[in-house]
Amino acid sequence: MKKTLILLCHPNIAESRLNKALIQAIHGESHVTLHDLYATYKEAKNIDVAKEQALLLAHERIVLQFPLYWFSTPGLLKDWQDRVLEYGFAYGSSGDKLQGKEFKIALTIGSPEYAYQSGAYVQSSLSEILKPIETMAIFTRMLFTPTFAIHRALKISDEELAQKALEYRELLRQEDWTTSHAKYIAS
Repeated sequence: MKKTLILLCHPNIAESRLNKALIQAIHGESHVTLHDLYATYKEAKNIDVAKEQALLLAHERIVLQFPLYWFSTPGLLKDWQDRVLEYGFAYGSSGDKLQGKEFKIALTIGSPEYAYQSGAYVQSSLSEILKPIETMAIFTRMLFTPTFAIHRALKISDEELAQKALEYRELLRQEDWTTSHAKYIAS
């Protein structure tokens, strides 16, 4: 299985029902490294850029796992991007260190899925909201793969959450995350 780095960014993981369930589901997966940014750094000024870059280099897949906060990432994750994905490492003429790595967003969301469409109360699709992160992945030459999302954070049943956590574990075990049309034509 491909070596996978999960960058968990939850400001209050102790209170998170959904993200804790996802973490518990992947416990013991030998190909997965779970790296909790808030537990490690608490705030941006403490981010060890060299350590973070070494972690990225050591893995074939990168997953950003976080709760949707005001239609974006938690603040520390944005700070991490600003500091770690620097010129000459992640982008620029010699910034090709992330090229070819698979990239995925694993997201927990309070609102129901139907809220994220034109005409609903959010007025934007999830794809539109996550576009800056997708663009970051593409700009750093990673392979952006479909987002894994769990909606209805406060209302999801224990059974449904357990099923979603199992789906997450199985997703992390899959050898191929691509969704290319050519893949389906060939099969």
